[in-house]
Amino acid sequence: MFPVHNSYNRVRLSLLKKGWCHKMKEYNAPDEVHYRNDEHTLKVSGSETLSAAPDQATITLGVITEDKDPQKAQQANSQAIANVIAALKSAGIPEEQLKTSDYRIDPQYDYIDGKELFKNYKVQHIIQAQTTDIEKIGSIIDTAVRSGANSITSIRFSLSNPDAYYNQALSLALKNAYEKALSMARTLGISLNPVPNKVEELSETATPMLYQTSTFSKMATTPIQPGELNITASVRVEYTY
Repeated sequence: MFPVHNSYNRVRLSLLKKGWCHKMKEYNAPDEVHYRNDEHTLKVSGSETLSAAPDQATITLGVITEDKDPQKAQQANSQAIANVIAALKSAGIPEEQLKTSDYRIDPQYDYIDGKELFKNYKVQHIIQAQTTDIEKIGSIIDTAVRSGANSITSIRFSLSNPDAYYNQALSLALKNAYEKALSMARTLGISLNPVPNKVEELSETATPMLYQTSTFSKMATTPIQPGELNITASVRVEYTY
């Protein structure tokens, strides 16, 4: 029996050297689906973007005055901004929609031959006026300028109820993710569980449209075109199969 045992060992050693044992093991193994995940999950992302016309706007404007005497600069500014506010109220903007966003008094200097020389004091009073009458924004700006406003910083268009649009976009984003997962499942020949195992909401929402303005032409009415806002929702979803 010893010769038989030695012969078996020699054959086994020969097979090991040639790597045949590994090949025989692969040959006897059952077929496997190589795309199969041990956790049996599919991870997909979905997104949707909706467009909507803005229904409110915030106009940032104000008065800037300068004088060597800070008190005179302040008094001139106070009178001018009072005229602007009164004119805006007359144009239909209620007092609760008007608020001060910035007020400051700063010394101004000129630099000549490397020397700092006092110039004057600058008083700046900036207010924000909010309106839902989008079509009259140009007229509102003209009214403010005629009454003494000499600084128009920006116009910010937004939605009064952005959550309604966002929730709609979010629902469509989830649908988009499911359609992707279903398409992948059909291609792979697997049965998808339609109930998500995990849903992650990615941070995206309506972005207000901001117009930076420096000067306005002295036309009868300053033309302002608000355009549309984009509301985007994105999700990352995990399905099981």
